Amino acid sequence: MLNRRYLRIKVFQSLYAYWQGDSASTARLEKELFQGIDRTHDLHLSLLLIFGELRHVAELRMEERRKKRLPTPEDLNPNRRFVDNPIVATIAASERLRIECEKRRISWVGHQELFLGMLKALTESELYRNYLADEAPSFAKDRAFVVALFDEHIANNEHLQDVFESRSIYWLEDLDLAASLVKRVLEQWRQGGDDEQAMAAVINDPAEERAFVTELFRKAIEHGDEHEAQIAAKASNWEADRIAYSDMILMKMALTEARVFDQIPVKVTLNEYIEIAKAYSTPKSKNFINGVLDKLFAEMKADGRIRKVGRGLLES
Repeated sequence: MLNRRYLRIKVFQSLYAYWQGDSASTARLEKELFQGIDRTHDLHLSLLLIFGELRHVAELRMEERRKKRLPTPEDLNPNRRFVDNPIVATIAASERLRIECEKRRISWVGHQELFLGMLKALTESELYRNYLADEAPSFAKDRAFVVALFDEHIANNEHLQDVFESRSIYWLEDLDLAASLVKRVLEQWRQGGDDEQAMAAVINDPAEERAFVTELFRKAIEHGDEHEAQIAAKASNWEADRIAYSDMILMKMALTEARVFDQIPVKVTLNEYIEIAKAYSTPKSKNFINGVLDKLFAEMKADGRIRKVGRGLLES
């Protein structure tokens, strides 16, 4: 499933378009919102598949070298540390990933040249040489290598970006989100866990995603005028039309989420929208948003507009 933060970002982008003057096309914006989520998820899966493709071409190259007329000792006994990297091997062998990609018709068939070039650049890199030469291997080093491999040779590969660009005009925006998702999966990978459990993070739950996104998008619009007036009243010395447009939308979303989703702690909601503001608004936005929302959340808890259920949420 896509991380909730990325779903919030997608809703934010759609609401930005809505309040920028596209309010007559709510149904179309909602449809495009779900299309954008699907694109990001497809890119996420496509990027993960690349580890298996690189492993496959690496093994093919080893086999070709073994069959040389005069193979060297290195050809006959190659260093397999890359192809046997536990994270790379798990992703390459994941049945869960294979089924999901088949269902969504995602594959890299016909792109072997791309991965041959990518592998060549990798094997010529200092990152690769140091990894294979390390005489004190560990899982932490395996994971660090995979994260660096993704950063340096996959996410920023120009030829790969050309392929994505040919598929969608939205590739750059979606690729940034998808790459962040993949990197998060890699950085959180744990040794000794269930392999398929580790891969479960890449599979979405369309019903849960759709419910969260639909409710947040529609309720933010429904409560938009009410929340804007409340924000303006609490933003000391600031008229509503002087507040950064992105800040206003993020605060409207935060107020909506706090009211509508009774199982999401208020602290989580506050922190999430502050983090999004860091990427999508002004340098001063995080402090401004924090101050305004703190006041409004306290009021809304007091008058009963925010009601949380579940253990540990009543005072959150």
